[in-house]
Amino acid sequence: MSSAAKEGVARPEPAKPSATAFQSVVLVLQGGGALGAYQAGVYEALAERRIEPTWISGISIGAINSAIIAGNPPAERVAKLRSFWEMVSAQNVMWPGLWADMWSDGPVRGLANQVAAGGVALSGIAGFFTPRFPPPTLQPGGSASATSWYDTKPLRATLERLVDFDRINARQIRFSVGAVNVRTGNFSYFDNAKDKIRAAHVMASGALPPAFPAVEVDGAFYWDGGMVSNTPLEWVLSSRSDLDTLVLQVDLWSAMGDLPKDLAEVAVRMKEIQYSSRTRAATDMFRRAQSMRADVNALLAQLPPALASTPLAKRLAKASDPAVYNIVQLIYRSPTYEGQSKDFEFSRQTMEDHWQAGYRDACKTLAHPEVLKLPASPAAVHVFDFLRSPD
Repeated sequence: MSSAAKEGVARPEPAKPSATAFQSVVLVLQGGGALGAYQAGVYEALAERRIEPTWISGISIGAINSAIIAGNPPAERVAKLRSFWEMVSAQNVMWPGLWADMWSDGPVRGLANQVAAGGVALSGIAGFFTPRFPPPTLQPGGSASATSWYDTKPLRATLERLVDFDRINARQIRFSVGAVNVRTGNFSYFDNAKDKIRAAHVMASGALPPAFPAVEVDGAFYWDGGMVSNTPLEWVLSSRSDLDTLVLQVDLWSAMGDLPKDLAEVAVRMKEIQYSSRTRAATDMFRRAQSMRADVNALLAQLPPALASTPLAKRLAKASDPAVYNIVQLIYRSPTYEGQSKDFEFSRQTMEDHWQAGYRDACKTLAHPEVLKLPASPAAVHVFDFLRSPD
């Protein structure tokens, strides 16, 4: 059995030097395919300010971005992210030129995006995935070829070229990616605090069926973690470390949206709701839990020595996290022209748009000094979202 599937919690993250007042800086990257260039732009803005994560956790494309960041020295991370995203968008690099006079945030742009996405569906992406021929319906039953439309072997070679897995396993940064066990349906995290991370772990996190085949890890087969939970926020918040923590949560799907006006918009909204993974609900639950822990700490401080030394009081003290948290939400908001295929529309222009959107949103958010300041109240949880539109 994979160690990621066994019971138990990974070892706590140790405190590390940070450019902020926080002992731990956690970068949380949601899944979302082609939208993942947004996360690369966010990271570029962080790197410019020397805000480097001490822990990075991702799902699907977020797992790939996480591996590239954790698997390279800080000075090379943005360049390696750029190499990956330029590679996967290379086949559609000419679309902006073809539509140069009409390229706008309107119907023509939407049509160009759909055509580009159709090209990906037909021909795949060099260095990422290739179509199966013959198609899966003509492949032998029981084979990986019969259970998926694309072969992801090229991705393994790309990860091994762009990611130093020895660096990840040296645990300079804590690294976690999520996947779901195909046989049991259980969600698992592969975490370098307890697992030796390989390319297969990252590929398993992004093996979304029926496009991609399940990936074998230590005798078990895994699919994309986004099928169960597309955001690793709960894993981060439940892994108690007692460290003052800055969480930078980069989501690619917005839980908030407009009422659809036609079937095309219904399809888009369904994806947004499915893959947003109720991250605000997870944050709200954590805030309530931390508030209760603060109350327990305050009560324990008033106990006479005889009661404070009892086993019950000691257990309560051990369960009461004294740390403070800032949770900073950066959530990509899709332009109106992006449709249901936005997660597999890899044109160069769209990739650049996503990257620049992430960079701008991160710069706007980090311009607020309170984001990087420790909360004053004990066991506080401050949540920031400076990108959310007024209700």
